[in-house]
Amino acid sequence: MPVDHDRLFKELLTTFFREFAHDSKVEETNRHEVEFPFLKVLQFEFYKIQLKRLPWRQYLNSNNPVAAALLSKMDYSPRERVQVKIEFLRLLTRMQLDPARMELITAFFDSYLVLNAEEEKSLQEKLSEELQPEEVQRIMELTTSWHLKGWQQGRQEGRQEILLRQLRKRLGTTSPEVEAKIKTLSAEQLDDLAEKILDITSEAELHRILAIKH
Repeated sequence: MPVDHDRLFKELLTTFFREFAHDSKVEETNRHEVEFPFLKVLQFEFYKIQLKRLPWRQYLNSNNPVAAALLSKMDYSPRERVQVKIEFLRLLTRMQLDPARMELITAFFDSYLVLNAEEEKSLQEKLSEELQPEEVQRIMELTTSWHLKGWQQGRQEGRQEILLRQLRKRLGTTSPEVEAKIKTLSAEQLDDLAEKILDITSEAELHRILAIKH
């Protein structure tokens, strides 16, 4: 059976964040024991990773995308937050991953290191100072692509909601089946439905147009 590398990558990244995302710097044990005063039932040791005890700069030469994502949970001071983001972006440009993996890594990173407005301004100012022109260009291309994708998704969802409101106004209510179906329609199908909306006089007619079977 072929290996689904994208799924494996996502599961590995998710596991790391679920297991090691706590913010404590206190040394955790690497041993688990179950015992009674009269008997030691179980004892074993395991390999532990505490992200908050890992110096983030030690991983700047890594080509591991998981390490890049986990920078946001490693040990850095508040004044290093912007620098961590800059180095993360530098790692992305160097690794040259496919867009889907880059988007996944960035989503994980940004969920744990959210810059405020002042930090974002500082980031934009420092990018051209600390990165090579070709690196800055690559970052601009990536962020433009992500923003465009987000805008297109928001636009699609907005059109769906407008159509649903129009249908509710015309029919009084819409069933969960109708709402679920409309949320699966493409842009072209939404346009087609919008053109027919004035001809719809009943939910049965809407079901016929949407090919919803009872």
